[in-house]
Order: sequence, then C-alpha cells, then structure tokens
Amino acid sequence: MHKEELIHLHTLMVQLKKYFEEERDGSFSSYESLHISPVHVHRSKAEHKHAIFVLGTELAKTISKDDYSGTGRISMRMEELADHSVPSSLKLEA
Repeated sequence: MHKEELIHLHTLMVQLKKYFEEERDGSFSSYESLHISPVHVHRSKAEHKHAIFVLGTELAKTISKDDYSGTGRISMRMEELADHSVPSSLKLEA
C-alpha cells in the first residue's frame, strides 16, 4: 500500500474513532500516545501503518464491548499486527 493510501485509511479510521468517542464512550489512549494523526504527512509510512494497527486494535476493542460475534478475535489480531509493525525508530525510544 502506498503512503497516500495509508494516510487515507488512517483518516477514515480517525473518523470512526471520533464516532465511538462521541456515541459510545470509546477510549483510545494507546493511539493518542503515539502523537500521530493523518494530517502528519511528514511522518513515515511505517509510523502511519503502526498507528493504523494500534487504532484498529482500540476500535475492535470498543466494538467488542457491544457483544458482536468474533470481534474479540479481531482485536487480538490487530494488536499482534501493531506489535509486528513498530518502526525501528520507535523501538529505540521505548
């Protein structure tokens, strides 16, 4: 996926995040701790990819609170993908 496509996906997921914050009291502290948003186009492709996986994990956890079938598994898989996609620049800081 190209960086521009990742940023577009990131934007769509942030819109979902805003919906869940307003309508369902979702919590997105892990994503917010990354200090990256779709408007940060200067950030690397890997950083946006990692942010997407972290945000996806938190979206899946929020959705799973509504007892949708199988969403708990989605949350776990997104978390695994987030862990595997951490940019090397972020690993040094941790």
